[in-house]
Amino acid sequence: MAGEPLLQVQSLKQQVYDYLRERMRTGEISPGSEINLDETSRKLGVSRTPLRDALLQLEAEGFVTIYPRRGVVVNRLSLRDVRNLYEMIGALESAALVLSFAKLGDPEIRSLEALVAGMNKALDAGDFDLYYGKNLAFHDIYLNLCGNENLVRLVRTLKKRLYDFPRQKGFVKEWERASVEEHRALLAHISSGRKDEASAYIRDVHWSFDVQLKYIVKYYDFPPEPNPEPPGRTTP
Repeated sequence: MAGEPLLQVQSLKQQVYDYLRERMRTGEISPGSEINLDETSRKLGVSRTPLRDALLQLEAEGFVTIYPRRGVVVNRLSLRDVRNLYEMIGALESAALVLSFAKLGDPEIRSLEALVAGMNKALDAGDFDLYYGKNLAFHDIYLNLCGNENLVRLVRTLKKRLYDFPRQKGFVKEWERASVEEHRALLAHISSGRKDEASAYIRDVHWSFDVQLKYIVKYYDFPPEPNPEPPGRTTP
């Protein structure tokens, strides 16, 4: 209905957060740009309080920087950021795999096999979203069994930061093909009961920045310039 606010009953802060994250993911709000607080507040029909709370969460997750009394800028994702994220995710997923290894039985292994096959079919069809969903689901099988909710939450936050930012159009097919083979190799370690080899492989190959660098520079649209100077607007 005309005149109704876009956001309804659910937590306003969460809805504002989701709204801003989706626009960052699609590139409507681009890295290095300033978020217009007055315009966003008016468009969503909310006060500054849920907007401020959503921005504080985005800042804690590394998506924005709030400059006191000046404004809010969307952070760029630098090559160094990607290195740091790879190191952190690799260490955390390696630990999760060790914690969950004894729980990975035949049903889980069959699910992992089906997901690897699905990833390959998605690439054949040129469907990156389907490929990406099955890729995440593969990792979620052992993450969800590790018994450490804080670890899982942190990994998912780091992956949002790593993946949900503007990148080169399309995807790097040779990287995704190589990734399918890495998942097959990891699955072979898991199905053979090689816990140490599996945990090392996820950290030192699949999430190795040095191993993946040749693909990373093709995938991400890294800006040549650093973050801009703090803006002159007022914070929420």
